Amino acid sequence: MKPFAYFRAESAEDAVGAFAGHPGAQYLGGGTNLVDLMKLGVAAPDLLIDVSRLPLDGIDETPEGGLHIGATVRNSDLAAHPTVRTRYAALSQALLSGASPQLRNTATTGGNLLQRTRCPYFQDTSKPCNKRAPGTGCPAREGVHRDLAVLGHSAHCVATSPSDMAVALAALDAAVHLRGPQGARTLAVTDFHRLPGDRPDQDTVIRTGELITGVSLPPVVPGTQCAYRKARDRASYAFALASVAAVLRVEGGVVRDAALAFGGLAHRPWRARAAEEVLRGAPATEETYARAADAELAAAEPLRDNGFKVPLARNLAISVLAELASRT
Repeated sequence: MKPFAYFRAESAEDAVGAFAGHPGAQYLGGGTNLVDLMKLGVAAPDLLIDVSRLPLDGIDETPEGGLHIGATVRNSDLAAHPTVRTRYAALSQALLSGASPQLRNTATTGGNLLQRTRCPYFQDTSKPCNKRAPGTGCPAREGVHRDLAVLGHSAHCVATSPSDMAVALAALDAAVHLRGPQGARTLAVTDFHRLPGDRPDQDTVIRTGELITGVSLPPVVPGTQCAYRKARDRASYAFALASVAAVLRVEGGVVRDAALAFGGLAHRPWRARAAEEVLRGAPATEETYARAADAELAAAEPLRDNGFKVPLARNLAISVLAELASRT
């Protein structure tokens, strides 16, 4: 392992200031992803800025009736929080479907949003990878890509985002709060993660030195139901082959509002805008849910060995939407 310096920040300003003087720095939260990448030689920061003890571990109601989640809130604490379990069940379900209890006890909200792909070529420094070393190529396109992207990929990268939490946040219209050298800003979580394009090394739009300070969720409209479901190779401790987070409000047998996001299919959580357009104002029937899923997945471009993901995601979406409609 490459030698590195360590600094424990006492405040967000403290952390951002320390980063400004070290271009090779990285923030350290729970370390469940970053430390693994350091061991593999994929990440080699000159300075680790420990932000795990910053006072960003609260889960608080907002004046508008939403929820603010601090960046250092542990995944297990967030999943178990009563308000999350009742109002934002999709988020709790997504968190509990990821990793293991031990990792969830350590992993943080901010770190989960920043975790990097588990593409085997990215994690193997003996192989070329545009995400790890831009310009070296993407052997996954013709190599091992069963678990990789079918939506939004490019000639430069077919990696997928590994996060379950971020998929639920995308469907729930969450916002990400950042603090950096230029001050504070807030982004919709759907604008936070990038598609690969010709710069797959950039997973997000986060600027150099910016620190995630929290995530906020909007108020829930009465009558709204939400859920997250994940398909994977084994029952636990496995990343999604495909997953769906859905938010649905049905009145009088008609879909009044809907939000849908897919995981395991793209470089970022995939907000299904085309599907939502089909759903809104349509009868709450399985025929409608199938048309909505087909409208979204028509853009899929599967590779040689991952075409199964398209019908898998379709069936997941139909099933979850039907389940939510039945509750109303």
